[in-house]
Amino acid sequence: MPRLDLDLLQTFVAVAEAGSLSAAAPLVFRSQSAVSEQIRKLEDVCGLALLSRGKKGVSPTPAGERLLTHARKLLTLSDLAFQDMQGVLLAGDLRLAITDYFRPSSIAAILSRLRAQYPRLRLHVSIRKSALIEQDAGSGDFDIGLSMCILDRRAQGAKDRRADRRIRLRREPLSWIADASFALNGASRLPLIVLPATCSLQRFIVRILDEREISYEIAHSASGVGGLQLALSAGLGVSCLNASAFPQGAREFDGGFRLPRLPDVEFSLLPPRIGEPRLVTEAREMLAQQLA
Repeated sequence: MPRLDLDLLQTFVAVAEAGSLSAAAPLVFRSQSAVSEQIRKLEDVCGLALLSRGKKGVSPTPAGERLLTHARKLLTLSDLAFQDMQGVLLAGDLRLAITDYFRPSSIAAILSRLRAQYPRLRLHVSIRKSALIEQDAGSGDFDIGLSMCILDRRAQGAKDRRADRRIRLRREPLSWIADASFALNGASRLPLIVLPATCSLQRFIVRILDEREISYEIAHSASGVGGLQLALSAGLGVSCLNASAFPQGAREFDGGFRLPRLPDVEFSLLPPRIGEPRLVTEAREMLAQQLA
């Protein structure tokens, strides 16, 4: 009887959670063509179509949904077996603060998998703005912070971070985006979807639009990235997002406004605090591997 390959299952889970082959490719450190080939091999082994492909990406078929449940359990058991052999044991309460720009479509599944892999580790997760995570790093309000930095020296809060001890997880491009259904309909001003002014990314994009003297209006103000994604999907306007936060159906947008090129953003875990508990130090190293 054929056996399921864990590498193939890991790629399948990444594709199902990311919603497309292209979005999953960097998560498993493979090219899009290699990801496609791995999915093909897994479908050949199973003798069934596992993914349904459409204009807005991919989604699991009924057979794929069944396999997805098994795949997550098998990958978790594999990780638990390896941890047992290495003597890894994480137990206790851990408070984690995360920016909502970080892989919003898959972060819940990642955290769920962490809970399964480390059943004695009690995660307490809060979603916050990056500026507040950086500001409150020494307050004791959370143990580990995951923030986003705009890699532009003029951006508020940007600084030379080469010498610090933070753990860099991933770097992503920023893009002007809109839903495929969005149309300007002759509008002379750019209809902008934004977050509140407390968001450093939103302050950044408004500033560069003002600097370029590009005419815009606030078409919709959302309270968080989830709401911003919904407004984009409804075709209410244009916004700026990092690659892993693109909602399905979004595409890069210019629309004749000559929008400026945007810098990359970087996600990182904040440096350890002096005298922090051993649990926090060990958990940070584990998170660096799991979230990269």
